Amino acid sequence: MSEAERIADNIIREVGPNIVLGLPLGLGKAPHLANALYARAAADRSIKLTIFTALTLEKPHYSNVLEKRFLEPVIERLFGGYPELAYARALRTGTLPPNIEVNEFFFLAGQWLGVPRAQQDYISANYTHAYRYLIERGVNVVTQLVAKRDGRYSLSCNTDTTLDLMKARREGAAKFMLVGQVNSLLPFMDGEGDLPPSEFSHILDDPSVEFPLFAPPNEPVGLTEYAIGLNVARLVPDGGTLQIGIGRDGDAVAQSLIMRHKNNAAFREAVTVLSPRDAMKSELGAFNIGLHGLSEMLVPSFLELIDAGVLKREVDGILLHGGFFLGPQSFYKRLREMPPAERARIRMNAISFTNQLYGDEDARAAARVSARFVNATMMATLLGAAVSDGLADGRVVSSVGGQYNFVAQGFALPDARSVLMLDSTRAKQGRVTSNIVWNYGHETIPRHLRDVFVTEYGVADVRGKSDAEVIAAMLSIADSRFQPDLLARAKEAGKISETYEIPAAHRDNTPDRIARALTPLRERGSLPLFPFGTDFDAVEQRLLPVLEHLADAHSSELLALALHGLTRRKAPDEDAALARLSLAQPKTLTDRLYHLLLRGAMRGF
Repeated sequence: MSEAERIADNIIREVGPNIVLGLPLGLGKAPHLANALYARAAADRSIKLTIFTALTLEKPHYSNVLEKRFLEPVIERLFGGYPELAYARALRTGTLPPNIEVNEFFFLAGQWLGVPRAQQDYISANYTHAYRYLIERGVNVVTQLVAKRDGRYSLSCNTDTTLDLMKARREGAAKFMLVGQVNSLLPFMDGEGDLPPSEFSHILDDPSVEFPLFAPPNEPVGLTEYAIGLNVARLVPDGGTLQIGIGRDGDAVAQSLIMRHKNNAAFREAVTVLSPRDAMKSELGAFNIGLHGLSEMLVPSFLELIDAGVLKREVDGILLHGGFFLGPQSFYKRLREMPPAERARIRMNAISFTNQLYGDEDARAAARVSARFVNATMMATLLGAAVSDGLADGRVVSSVGGQYNFVAQGFALPDARSVLMLDSTRAKQGRVTSNIVWNYGHETIPRHLRDVFVTEYGVADVRGKSDAEVIAAMLSIADSRFQPDLLARAKEAGKISETYEIPAAHRDNTPDRIARALTPLRERGSLPLFPFGTDFDAVEQRLLPVLEHLADAHSSELLALALHGLTRRKAPDEDAALARLSLAQPKTLTDRLYHLLLRGAMRGF
């Protein structure tokens, strides 16, 4: 019997056959303990196992031959040693036993759309409320990955809900056993998550179950994301407070802030060519006082902001507060190897601290001066509502998470703003649609909490504005291919004057304008594809935009690309890319078609 199985048996013996298991969001799950409890319940239907969790991490999936050939080596290299969570596999294959239930309050974006059981058992929750729902459901076990140092244990990557649960336990509002699994690759973070052994009922400290941490690679940042990031960067005042999220948009914001501080002339040039007619006040100077970081997620780019001298405003000796973290291996290594004094200025907190003001409101408000809470949304309506987590038919894409919390803080604090970023359009199989719509059958942030929206085409400041003013502002940042129809819908509803016309200055909102504005800066190295490094090799970096383009292309464009593969001049790095996808010497008809498509697409980039 393994040590994990022995601990699972002890848990069942101590708790009984009705187990309500809390697993932290994302990286902090203890996979061997979770799998051991799952195996016991799957084998014994008298055991009722309810798992309450969020952001279940899985190795990437692929949907076609090209994706498979590209991703398989990447998955093996980056995620090969990460243990699969048994409940996730069962959910995805439809084999979850009837005595096991999995409730998530945050999905990995888009990954569970086609899984009915996951959709049915999803619980919609603000991040700050999740621990309360766990208590109400009778949580009696929490298992978590921990770091170990000098006989103590750190909650490390996930202080978020665990600290709130522990506070409830101390106050008598919850009763559960905390069980840890040690991983030596997890950074030991000081602060409230630094715990003595007495806080744990059991600890799995077994070198035989050590594993590499889940480490998603940095994504490439395109010109659209950079346009959004540059527009956001001019909204952040020196001496203020910053929240940003993970992904391309967050990296673009961070790189734009660094450019503003370290290459101010290039930043001013970029802002001028992007949005020279924007009415909202722009903050263009370097950061003399610097920013303070306050974010539910400690994203890797925050460390880059510290290095660049952008994030340097301390509050009680702390530069940056976070609730959880996730990132590439280089990020974890950097945290592990930081000098103790430097790492001590990064503090992991309960999510109730980062995401809301309740409890010592005066001190929190004083620390969060001039806050800019920057988050992403999928769609926005012309009237200023945001669609961030679900579809009109009720299916959940991700979750509200902490977005509502930060929007609420944006209104509660006297000089704060909520900033929601979105690409103006999306493309699928050659069909481009607008992400700014007249209305939609689902809302995450209602229009009475409308504040600031940012697309690649500019900034719409819609707080406190009339509906007609909001519509005009949102139209000004919409893609021009969709502006006439959107305006017609607003006029049809009587929400804007029949005589209103979109100003000429905003009728050139096209991808070509963004390319013309930013390509020179990219060529000069100011807007790198991977601003903060990458785990992809040179050939993979070259292939990423090509494969994305092929995935979004219409069938007619695919035919044209195949013809270009026959006729256009050979791209200089074409042979290495074809070899990477095992297409250098195609044998089957399918491989020959992929061979031509790849050659045609590469010759167009």
